[in-house]
Amino acid sequence: MVTKSQRNSLSIPFFLAGSLLLTTRLLFSILLKIIRRIAECHENFHMYWLLTLNNTSTDFITFLTSIGSVLSLSRRLLCGLRLTSAHFSRSFGGKIKTINMADPNNEAASSSSVSEQAPSATPIRDDLEKIEDFLEPDKKRRKLSRNDGKTEQKLEHRLGGILCCAVCLDLPKAAVYQCTNGHLMCAGCFTHVLADARLRDEMATCPNCRIEISRTSPSRNLAVEKAVSELPAECQYCAKEFPRNSLERHEETMCEERISSCKYSRIGCPWRGPNHERPEHEAHCVHPHRSGLDVMDALRDIDARTLEERRLYDNVFDLLSYEKITFNDLQMKPYRTDEFVHKLFYETSRFTAFNNQWVVKARINNSQRDPTQSSERDMTYQLILKSKTTYPLPLHYLILKGPFGDMKVQPRIHKFEFTDQEIESPYLPLPLPDTAECNRLLAARAISFRLIMFLASK
Repeated sequence: MVTKSQRNSLSIPFFLAGSLLLTTRLLFSILLKIIRRIAECHENFHMYWLLTLNNTSTDFITFLTSIGSVLSLSRRLLCGLRLTSAHFSRSFGGKIKTINMADPNNEAASSSSVSEQAPSATPIRDDLEKIEDFLEPDKKRRKLSRNDGKTEQKLEHRLGGILCCAVCLDLPKAAVYQCTNGHLMCAGCFTHVLADARLRDEMATCPNCRIEISRTSPSRNLAVEKAVSELPAECQYCAKEFPRNSLERHEETMCEERISSCKYSRIGCPWRGPNHERPEHEAHCVHPHRSGLDVMDALRDIDARTLEERRLYDNVFDLLSYEKITFNDLQMKPYRTDEFVHKLFYETSRFTAFNNQWVVKARINNSQRDPTQSSERDMTYQLILKSKTTYPLPLHYLILKGPFGDMKVQPRIHKFEFTDQEIESPYLPLPLPDTAECNRLLAARAISFRLIMFLASK
């Protein structure tokens, strides 16, 4: 029968063999990695010289990294050999001493041999775990830039930047044209580019790709027009978003925050406020209870406005009978003066009418030094003759909204006779309804409008 001490003595060689096998396997894996790194270094060494000729440094960094990896693996191999020698010295020295001291008749010696074996396995496991800590980490990958902290824009905002006009960088409000390469232009900017080319006596080109364009070469992009009409836009009264094709109807008839007048305004009630407050005001309005004498002043004002409108329409019908009439769809863009305080003004490009060149110029609050200090804002404009003339030009002119703009203007006819000495008309008020409309025009990148000019006969 095998005693306990004999059984312990037989387990020692198996334990040592297992430790030796595990250590050998670990060292073999480290040597294999070193060989692979040396091969990579050899290959990257040749790549380094090739990339030096090409002025490239990407793989040179890989070459240096490989050399560093080989040195790191060599250091780990030396550490593994040092730990292995320590394992064998502790294992063989302690076990041989235990066998010599053991006696089959001495149970105490047997128990001491067992007690000597138990702690011997723990240092080996700890040292092997230390070797595992030196194993090479996974190959690093190039870090890609990510904007996780930033919130992504909504789809409609991204589409707004894609479908905008290449000239004014704003979303088109009417027809959309594209060149043969697909670059988009709104109708107002398209005619503006053609007019500028005509004035410079050169071929019109796309502002993006510089391909030649003409009145007939571009095509309308109905898909973009429909997509833009479905993009959301913010109501100026309630700040809610609605599709662009229904925004105007919402602001005029449906919005509860739109500005409306009392139904008794025809008899003198001056109240104006949000539409949802109108029923409450009308229920307590005092004007319905006034006498006929009290409302006569209001009726006189209404008659005066009606008479003025009638005169305007009569003048328009008379001017339409003139022989020489021109329609010009223009854009005013913002500029700054060269003065110490750079004042804002608007100006159109030169356009041709009646065989002469003209410019429309506008300014804010009559060139006030600091318009930001005023809550009330308006615009004044003038018509300037840019070419020389040998005979007087008696003109009638007025500004309308036009087909490519959304300016809310109340037309007024003005008259001025241009000569070789008088080339600038006086500044006249642009008839906008209120300050809010002026602010909306100032917020836009360009102001589109139609100028109608009538040349009176001599």
